[in-house]
Amino acid sequence: MEKVKKNNKGVVVKEWVLATVGVLILAIATRAFLEPNHIAGGGVLGIAIVLHHYIPISVGLLTALMNIILFIIAFIVIGPQFGAKTIYSSFALAGSIWIMDRLIDPAWVVTDNLLLATIFGTLLSGVGMGLVFNQNASTGGTDILAKIMNKFIHIDLGKALLMVDFLVTVAAGVTFNAEVGMYSLLSVIINCTTIDSVINGLNMCKSVMVISMERDKISKFIINELGRGCTIFHGKGGFSGQDTNILYTVLDRKQFIRLKIFIKEVDPRAFITVSDAREVLGEGFKDIIED
Repeated sequence: MEKVKKNNKGVVVKEWVLATVGVLILAIATRAFLEPNHIAGGGVLGIAIVLHHYIPISVGLLTALMNIILFIIAFIVIGPQFGAKTIYSSFALAGSIWIMDRLIDPAWVVTDNLLLATIFGTLLSGVGMGLVFNQNASTGGTDILAKIMNKFIHIDLGKALLMVDFLVTVAAGVTFNAEVGMYSLLSVIINCTTIDSVINGLNMCKSVMVISMERDKISKFIINELGRGCTIFHGKGGFSGQDTNILYTVLDRKQFIRLKIFIKEVDPRAFITVSDAREVLGEGFKDIIED
């Protein structure tokens, strides 16, 4: 029991650390690429970049103020459905950008080429947001607006988010120029693709089925050495007509390599099928209940 508690504590610490790393990557992408080139790729950050043109307040502080307002509205209208990591990530992001604005020369920019800034800034921010989302958190902002629209106008969350982000890019085009607006829209598209790729890559596991005469040895290895569970199905060979057992388990990539090596040693004639599991929820993997 104590070991399980330590493992759970380690997982929680890891989640908070990864969320923090994701926030820092997103803050760097915003300050180094997106903000100096006025690329408002959706979200509260995009709104803050547009508003910064009219209001002499830093993007970080504008982001924090808007998140405070949105969280208050969300608690009143939707209810307290936002986890601690989401609140932390939202204000850690705003704080990180605010600190960078104070430490870095406002005139400094990695590149003033809009295409390069859009591609590299959005790829970086997508990686950062993917890390945050993968820890059952978000950076708040337009997620809240989308949920409010979903509740009162009955628009799907995905469509609501797309509508909000599209309006932000239109605002960028009106505020700065049409070219910046188009690059902002390109940023939204690249960002969605990058986030999905990061989340899928981080959560990718191997779904494995094994047919072997050494079922007991293999199942004990999975449970005792790999620390994973397994399920045994009873079947019948279509060709031989003999009763057989099919062992099923889900492993991460490193564990699967260890299992292959072990099976090769104990039963080279074993039959194995492997498929990618894009996301695995439940005991030993990602919690089904979001924070």
